[in-house]
Amino acid sequence: MTSGKTALITGGSRGIGRAVARKLAEMGMNIAIVYAGNQQAAEETLEMCRNAGVEARAWQLDVADFEAAKQTVAQVREAFGSIDVLVNNAGITQDGLVAMMKEADFDRVLDVDLKGVFNMIRHVAPVMIRQRSGRIVNVSSVSGIMGNAGQANYSAAKAGVIGLTKTVARELAVRGITVNAVAPGFIETDMTREIGSENPLLKSIPLGRMGKPEDVAEAVAFLAGPANYITGEVIRVDGGIAM
Repeated sequence: MTSGKTALITGGSRGIGRAVARKLAEMGMNIAIVYAGNQQAAEETLEMCRNAGVEARAWQLDVADFEAAKQTVAQVREAFGSIDVLVNNAGITQDGLVAMMKEADFDRVLDVDLKGVFNMIRHVAPVMIRQRSGRIVNVSSVSGIMGNAGQANYSAAKAGVIGLTKTVARELAVRGITVNAVAPGFIETDMTREIGSENPLLKSIPLGRMGKPEDVAEAVAFLAGPANYITGEVIRVDGGIAM
């Protein structure tokens, strides 16, 4: 049964984004997902959400494109009537040691992982301000908290997401809008598939295992809930690796 609320999730076709979309659909929210290019995966996510009895639609978008993001947000609002929850999950990695990193690789990761979050907030915020309510949840990373060798671009972007989260939380609080972040650790997704079970990184996780997308989705759902006195916070979902 639908709650009448609408959640917009970037990077919503697979992995953490798919798990978040399914969880929020189970909570009765209509779902709008944004995906970069895998239409088949996006359709699979939509079907999962519709099975929960809610409306679900998808838009293809490069979140780094300011004007395209503006148009997509306008289309989502027109289709659903409101945007009550924004989950900024879209992200990429192009890893390499800083001494050899290409400028294009640094720029592209910052454009998607940080500027993309700004673009979506910039265009959704006026909608939520008019509604005088809203929940924004940004997906950062423990790499943005503690750093990770070989990920200067990704770590910088995810640290930037935390700073952006705290600033926007201060700006929008007066309108009844909460802005928080989750910082996943090693989660079983396509992005971490190359990490083998014998990787020494896994031994540094106190809980002794990688997390699942559903673990992150639970934290996002908590922050996206209707009764929430939390804003400007960063919740680690990392098995204790960054404590």
